[in-house]
Amino acid sequence: MRSILFILTLLVLTNASAQTGFTYNKRFVQSEDKWVAFSAPKDSSHIFGFIYIDAQAGLTFDYKGNFTIAADGKLIPGKPLENGSYKVRLQPNNVQVAWIPAERYDELGIKDPPDWLHHYKETEDSIGRMVRWGYYYNHWSESAKALTYLEKAYQLDPNYEGLEFELSYAYNALERFQDAITVLTKAIPKKPDNCLYYKELSYAQIHLDLISDADLACQKGMEFCPDDALKCEIAYNIAYRYFKVRDKVNFERWKKEVKKYGTEGSQFTENIKIMEKEIAK
Repeated sequence: MRSILFILTLLVLTNASAQTGFTYNKRFVQSEDKWVAFSAPKDSSHIFGFIYIDAQAGLTFDYKGNFTIAADGKLIPGKPLENGSYKVRLQPNNVQVAWIPAERYDELGIKDPPDWLHHYKETEDSIGRMVRWGYYYNHWSESAKALTYLEKAYQLDPNYEGLEFELSYAYNALERFQDAITVLTKAIPKKPDNCLYYKELSYAQIHLDLISDADLACQKGMEFCPDDALKCEIAYNIAYRYFKVRDKVNFERWKKEVKKYGTEGSQFTENIKIMEKEIAK
């Protein structure tokens, strides 16, 4: 297993290109349920395998083996792995892989989907799985993909734990601010002490210039957030908006909250110091 991880690490670092007939332009997070190949230096062996999502481990690479490319372009698979495959958890970085074309599957002795994949699809239509996948794609900054799961789940059960936050987060990430507000307006009466609801609500309201509403939402968020880092972020968002409109009184009010809950040297506290000097001019 250690050697497999070393090889993958080496490929991530080099990400070299070669004339393989493949196009290396897909990130890991774009490659769910895809057979993929890693690029490699010319005349070297290429790693290939299948990318899928494990509900607990997240994005996972099922390392199937290696192949080389003959002079005529034919794919020559290497010696089969003793254990059939190795599973490696992937980080959602910007490494580029190629989707292996279906017409090349026979050369590599693979099929789509792999026989074992159905074990990971047994709960495909469950709301819990949809929310979990939505969470993953939000976490990987792929909120458009997250919505394909979250909106379907919301139609089935809008009250499912964690769903309303993930859905509003995705809408905000995609600048669908009014949609986020609509979801959160329904969610907050059910859980009025949920700090994250107010964080997303104020974020959407700020971007729609609903500043008074955003201020009230931020106050609620500060009241219910147990985490100083979240309090600092909420305060910073509204302080920055007041700074942009040169509202010195309200900027001063929220600036104090940023300094109170922020850590010295953090991006929020350093930025607020810059704004403090600028708005005083």
